[in-house]
Formats: sequence, structure tokens, C-alpha cells
Amino acid sequence: MTMRTITAFFLLVAMVFAPAAVRAHAFLDHSDPAVGSTVPSAPATMHIWFTQELEPAFSWIQVTDKSGASVSDGTSGVDPDNKQEMDIKLKSLPAGTYTVKWHALSVDTHTTQGDFTFQVKGS
Repeated sequence: MTMRTITAFFLLVAMVFAPAAVRAHAFLDHSDPAVGSTVPSAPATMHIWFTQELEPAFSWIQVTDKSGASVSDGTSGVDPDNKQEMDIKLKSLPAGTYTVKWHALSVDTHTTQGDFTFQVKGS
């Protein structure tokens, strides 16, 4: 075997297995309220679903108002019945824009994080 053949073999193996490694990360799947949405009234709880199961001890959500103050009512947690879902209770929210920051450690030990906003329209 030539060096070129060996290199081509390893590149082929890497291409086959690389997508599986990427799929193993816990990416945000959807949320309630939805990413970038405007809701007519304040939600009592923020729900986020991920593409993989999470490690509860190292995954969290923070929700803040326009000034950066926390509007969370307690700490976030992974749903014991669905380890792909993380929730946090919210204080009573007036109309405004809120930022959700999340940090997720999937069961395969890969970390992802991100943020998004939603708006409460109010009356």
C-alpha cells in the first residue's frame, strides 16, 4: 500500500464517522415560547427541548429581561420523564423582550450553548 492509499482510507473513514459525532451533540430542537416568537401573555415556565438527552447536573437555562436582571423563579432542571427537555419557572413577566441563555451537556459529554429571545406582548 502506498502512503496515498493509506491517507485516502483514513479520510474515507473520517468522512463516514464524522457526521455521527456531530449528531451526538445536544442542539436546541425547539422551545416554548418559540425562538423569536411574540406571545400574547407571559408564560409561567420556559421549556426547551434538545436533540439529545442531557446531564442534569451540568445543564442550565437563564432568562433575563432587557436590563439583564433574572426573571427566573428558581433554578432550571432537566425533566426526569424526558431527559431531552429542560424547564425553568418564570416570575410574572410584564410586556417586553426576554433573553434565554442555555448551556447543555449531553450524555456523551459534549457541551453546547446558545441564546435566543422572545417577546411578551402584554395587554
